[in-house]
Amino acid sequence: MKRKKLLFATLIILLVWVVTHISYTLIDGLISYKEKADLAVVLGSKVNEDGTLSKRLTQRLECVLALYKDKQVNHIMVSGGFGKEGFYEGDKMKTFLIAHHVPDSIIIVDNQGNNTLATVDNSLIIQDSLKATSILVVSQYFHLTRTKMLYHKRGFHQVYSASPYYFEVRDIYSLFREFVAFYTSWVGH
Repeated sequence: MKRKKLLFATLIILLVWVVTHISYTLIDGLISYKEKADLAVVLGSKVNEDGTLSKRLTQRLECVLALYKDKQVNHIMVSGGFGKEGFYEGDKMKTFLIAHHVPDSIIIVDNQGNNTLATVDNSLIIQDSLKATSILVVSQYFHLTRTKMLYHKRGFHQVYSASPYYFEVRDIYSLFREFVAFYTSWVGH
């Protein structure tokens, strides 16, 4: 009987932990900060097989465009890897921004941002070379809490976030994936 009670209590604690973390992730990710930042970092996402940007990636870029037009960011780093579709995400993102009248001189391309940690590390090198004191991360809302935690673990604390108001059914899966990834990254990196 004691074993069943202990198991039940453990499951309740785990459920409360998951719900609390996901609730925090939702709130943290859906609040777009209005602080001005020296560097915006846009995390990559899928480029379609025909070379067009996925809806998710387009929405991230529309978000950073709005920040740029509001003079909220000085430089924009676009970061992603080489996708299985055969394109560098960073190059495609830069092309999009230039087509929307963002000057080439303020865009930094990181085609080695194959994952969130690589993007964080690469952006800190850029942040250092620009002598930037603040970073604003742009990604989907569910991705921002972990990304900011990785910056904090690297000793960089002036990090803010913004996300597009774009939602998909797969976000439910992504919220649970990010829960696991958060604690894996927290312990491992």
